[in-house]
Amino acid sequence: MLLLQQIVNSLMLGSVYVTVAVAFTLTIGILNFLNFTIPTLFMFAAMIGWALAYWGLPGGLTGPSYWPVALAVGIIASMIVSLVVERFTFRIMKTKYGDSTEHAIPLVSSLGFLLIIENLVRIGYGTDAQRFPGPSADLTMSIGGIFVRVPQFVSLLFVVVIVIGLNWLLRTSRLGRGLRAIAENPDAANILGVDMHRIVPVVFMLTGLLCGLAGALFAINYGEVSPQMGEDIGTKAIAGMVVGGLGSIWGAVLGGLIVGLTEVMTIHLFGADTVQVAVWGLLLLTLFIRPQGLFGHSAIGKGKL
Repeated sequence: MLLLQQIVNSLMLGSVYVTVAVAFTLTIGILNFLNFTIPTLFMFAAMIGWALAYWGLPGGLTGPSYWPVALAVGIIASMIVSLVVERFTFRIMKTKYGDSTEHAIPLVSSLGFLLIIENLVRIGYGTDAQRFPGPSADLTMSIGGIFVRVPQFVSLLFVVVIVIGLNWLLRTSRLGRGLRAIAENPDAANILGVDMHRIVPVVFMLTGLLCGLAGALFAINYGEVSPQMGEDIGTKAIAGMVVGGLGSIWGAVLGGLIVGLTEVMTIHLFGADTVQVAVWGLLLLTLFIRPQGLFGHSAIGKGKL
């Protein structure tokens, strides 16, 4: 029974990794661009939600907001910041230096945004972890002796719906066809009339939305936020993306759940100090045995969606 409880816990934790891993997958699968600001967007949404729920708007303009409203504003803020990153790390760099999907400068500039945003949050709110004023009731249910927190269960279902909807969008809609055309060949897509300046920001909006949702779900489920919260989540989401397969959305889902299972079972069997060894050992083993991951393609960054 204890083992089954740990598996359920790993699914709940893995749902957070899945959402962030899918955000990574979108940018690397469509644009061949590893967006380092993704962990910061995750943190930014949660911290803005906490600040509004605990303090309200700066300068005492309003009192503390109801936590769902505060988190909704945090998600919107994450999407706006993601669009700013698109403008400066992708569009301007592409115009100035050529095809940014094959250039390291946008990647390095996204790392600069990560450091700037994270340190601005630290300056504004300090470096200590903060308690998020979420649901006050103990929303725990027992199913056959297995304890599940209702917010975590709802979050898992929510993530599944998001991934199914995103997959449908990419497969059947006109926007999805444009995104897949860019993933296959950006130059050919441009010649065929795909408006890169309108389509590419959609990728960053979706990235900001996914990261914001993941940050909000983490704040609700675990009740704690901090300026450093994106670092650990981001690295494990990258591990999940690689294990599942670069560019595959369902691979990111499976990889995120596998990383969550690996983390929880490692803590259960060997203690928390061995988690990083287990997760990154799994990643290295995957790279040695099957570099493209479970569901990935051998042609990294070209037409995988």
